[in-house]
Amino acid sequence: MKTVKLKAPAKVNYRLDVLRRRPDGYHDLRMIMQRIDLCDDVEITLSGNPGVRVTCGRDGVPDGPANIAWRAADALLAISGRGEGLDIAITKNIPVAAGLGGGSSDGATVLMGVNELLGLGLSDERLMEIGVKLGADVPFFIFKRTALAEGIGEKLTAVESMPPAWLVLVNPNLHVSTAWVYQNLQLTARNDDDIIPRFYGKVEDICAILANDLESVTIGKFPVIREIKERLLRAGACGSLMSGSGSTVFGLFVDGAGAKRAAERLAAESGWFVAAVKTL
Repeated sequence: MKTVKLKAPAKVNYRLDVLRRRPDGYHDLRMIMQRIDLCDDVEITLSGNPGVRVTCGRDGVPDGPANIAWRAADALLAISGRGEGLDIAITKNIPVAAGLGGGSSDGATVLMGVNELLGLGLSDERLMEIGVKLGADVPFFIFKRTALAEGIGEKLTAVESMPPAWLVLVNPNLHVSTAWVYQNLQLTARNDDDIIPRFYGKVEDICAILANDLESVTIGKFPVIREIKERLLRAGACGSLMSGSGSTVFGLFVDGAGAKRAAERLAAESGWFVAAVKTL
């Protein structure tokens, strides 16, 4: 049996501007998205047993067609026209429903892995076209670069100058529904011409543009998000922000030693998920 083993990285949003609600119910966004080295492990095996099977074993993550990884594999099997099946085992290291894009990354990784396993030869651009139908963040993980993301997240422009950084992630073991956050978002008038810099020389330049329009909604229901931001800043972060719709908060650090010290301190003081990670 042929098998591929892959890493599915998480992401954070350095910036998340909600520009407007679209007629289709989605929102036009403007984001700066960054991959980090906290990864799920994905193993895909070609099987003689037709169909797709996904096992994960994590509460809150379905194993069947409700799983984005299942839908990704099923889509490529249909394109291939082949009669084999796929067995997918996912080891979740990324917190679930946490604003880190774990599910979307799993789906993107399965698209890329199945493309390789079946020898389909589909381009990244074609995989991104398939991926956006599965989830708005999926194309970003196939893009594999720090990106300015626009539209619903599918219009990607590489940000070439982003410096490497260390982050401390803190998740207070809360699952946040992205749909709920958007339903409760009060949109304010925004100038689409607001300039987001394209060049970042040092970590402090990233801290200067940190912003997330969804943060106030999630903090309104979960005030612990504000507490975590404040604790990260006291622990030495040069900036702190909630990622995506939450509930993970990250702090940016100028060096790994400072990030690791802060992570150890926060982990010792709380029962939260805490990890020091690097950007990819």
